[in-house]
Amino acid sequence: MSILIIGAGICGLGTGLLLARDGHDVTILERDASPLPASPQSAWDEWARAGVAQFRQPHNFMPGLRLLLEAELPDIQDALRDAGASRFDLLHPLPPFPDQAPRPIDEQFWTYTARRPVGEFVFARAAEREPRITMRRGVRVAGLLTGPETIRGVPQVAGVRTVDGEELRADLVVDVSGRQSHGAEWLTAIGARPPHEELADCGFAYYTRYFRGTQPGRKSPTLAAIGTMSLLTLPGDNGTWSVTIFTATGDQPLKQLRHEAQWTKTVQACPLHAHWLDGEPITEVLAMSGIVDRYRRFVVDGSPVATGFVAVADAWGCTNPSAGRGLTVGFLHARQLRDVLRDTNGDPPRVAADFDRRTEAEIAPWYHAQIAVDRARFAEIEALREGRQPPPPGDDLSRGILSLLGAMGAHPDLFRAAVEYIATITPVQQILTRPDVAEGIRAARAAMKDAPSRPLPGPDRRQLLDLLS
Repeated sequence: MSILIIGAGICGLGTGLLLARDGHDVTILERDASPLPASPQSAWDEWARAGVAQFRQPHNFMPGLRLLLEAELPDIQDALRDAGASRFDLLHPLPPFPDQAPRPIDEQFWTYTARRPVGEFVFARAAEREPRITMRRGVRVAGLLTGPETIRGVPQVAGVRTVDGEELRADLVVDVSGRQSHGAEWLTAIGARPPHEELADCGFAYYTRYFRGTQPGRKSPTLAAIGTMSLLTLPGDNGTWSVTIFTATGDQPLKQLRHEAQWTKTVQACPLHAHWLDGEPITEVLAMSGIVDRYRRFVVDGSPVATGFVAVADAWGCTNPSAGRGLTVGFLHARQLRDVLRDTNGDPPRVAADFDRRTEAEIAPWYHAQIAVDRARFAEIEALREGRQPPPPGDDLSRGILSLLGAMGAHPDLFRAAVEYIATITPVQQILTRPDVAEGIRAARAAMKDAPSRPLPGPDRRQLLDLLS
């Protein structure tokens, strides 16, 4: 079948590769006109991607994505390595458990990771060389075209209209245009019912700086909560890495982190993170805020709002990006679409229904888990800012996730269970139903009942405000 993909970010490119290699004729439309750079380094130095707000913010190619690429697109995995991607093992260093014996699952916990421009270069070069893919850059979509209905009273999408008035027709339109997707507006403009949508500011602001040199050794979790801020430290490619401080958007004093001096003093005040500054800075502090949490469902009251149209990855659902799962979840979603097209032979009503069902069963749990963790963390930050005791998690899912993360240092198998979730291999909802995990959490909580909590070292609220003054 003929397929139009809107958006040539990493997930759009990956969706195109999966579908083209499954026998479909794919055209990928990208609003940004900048051509593919000549090399990974020039992608970092020169590539202009105004349509991707987070293009130079950290991205992580999680182990879950590495496993998918090895199974489905092994040449891409090889190309990432050849472009200088760093090998990153989430299991190591393992805490000093008495039991240091390896487990069969350990081989799943490593990945190759790279800066976003370098990673996108690898996928874009593969897409532009794929015989069944037509790449068109500098094409902005203005709206959708319709064709004969396949369900009475439900619009059938039959292509797109560009801002230049060009009409491009296809059997299926796939919106992979990311966080800035206009898919809902395009659908209502052709008479479709609005999709179900949940939308809110994610509540966080990000301050990132990149470095080059000898990769620092890890002394703390990749994502570390320290009082009213969090630190994210990620290896990149070709001897680079990033350090990100993220805070509550409304925390006005912490906006001083956009200045290099204050940002640097803050990282230096964190004993397990200060050594990440031991390199050559290659950027200023890159600030980003205004990121939304959004979840859409295109089947409402048991009926699709349209046929011939699906949304994948961030165009479907997106959250606070600090957990680094967006690319992996997006690729898992794209693989579901490929499998749905195989199983339904492209029949529009069945595609709409089956893709919604599989999205809810296999992809939505990742969204709901991240929202639960973010809301609990935001409530903790607000309490610490106001000098209050942080409240307990307010729902069963956040209680379960935080209990697992809090107990992961108690036993090597609990540690691995938590990393299995962090690495985007298995949804945490499934992990929490395992009897051994539930029993391990109960035992860990009982053992830690009377022990004082041991937060990661770093500035408390008063010390942080002094650093930023």
